[in-house]
Amino acid sequence: MELLRVNNLTKIIKKKKILDKISLHVNSGEIVGFLGPNGAGKTTTIKLIMGLFRITEGEISICGHDVASDFENAMKHVGGIVENPDLYKRMTGRENLEYFASMHEGVTKESIDGIVELVKMSDRIDDKVKTYSLGMCQRIGIAQALLHNPKLLVLDEPTNGLDPIGIKELRDMLKYLSKEVGVGVFISSHLLSEMELMCDRIYIIDNGVIIGEKSIHQEEESVDDVIYQYTFVTSNNMKTLEYFKELQANCEIANGGVNVIMKRGEIPNIIAKLVQENILIYAVNQKHRSLEQDFISMTTGSKTQIR
Repeated sequence: MELLRVNNLTKIIKKKKILDKISLHVNSGEIVGFLGPNGAGKTTTIKLIMGLFRITEGEISICGHDVASDFENAMKHVGGIVENPDLYKRMTGRENLEYFASMHEGVTKESIDGIVELVKMSDRIDDKVKTYSLGMCQRIGIAQALLHNPKLLVLDEPTNGLDPIGIKELRDMLKYLSKEVGVGVFISSHLLSEMELMCDRIYIIDNGVIIGEKSIHQEEESVDDVIYQYTFVTSNNMKTLEYFKELQANCEIANGGVNVIMKRGEIPNIIAKLVQENILIYAVNQKHRSLEQDFISMTTGSKTQIR
């Protein structure tokens, strides 16, 4: 089920185009990442989704409700944190949640207790917020966003300032919400390696334009046309190199083998051909391109397609 649809979204502030016709979507039960350099337009996009900015052009819908024309019904289905959780520091965590719960119908004490347990704050929930670490404040912020049982969770840089344990706990919690509860999560972050562990898909934005979309967990049968770098270790590297040159492939001898850049789907036939030529194949190593490499490549304008 599609929860969020952003279509040709444009935002102009003081005659400057901050976003230029960006489109993206988030489905139920998936975590979608939003990556980009500082100033790329991530927070602006999230503020538009949450109804904090007025749309210049384009459309945003949440669970089928247009944010511009049907704001109240759209916001019933979304919870979020923009930049930092807005909490009352002189109140306890529980008092904060009870206060925010009063703005929604049907939030019971039992449901608050369940959310507190989910974010692992049961042992500190009755302490004042001013005694909390940044990670604890983030957990209370997420608890606040979950009070009205939203279908979509929108988080702007929630890992900022968290230690490795806090980041892992956040990742595990979001995975539980998406896979077990069916919540859709749209999350921005600068921690590329963490996004690779957490997300199902990732959009990359640069200078207000979506420049790439990457699926993190691709099905094997769907990637035959994807280009990788392979290293062939054979009994005759020179003859192997000559064969690849005949195919006009990008290849070289390096690291005790032959490096070649090819489509994944071409590899089985190549292996069969080398065997026919009585070349023994000791190893074929496929080099995966990291999200960090893709991010740097896309945001610096590179056209390289190896993954």
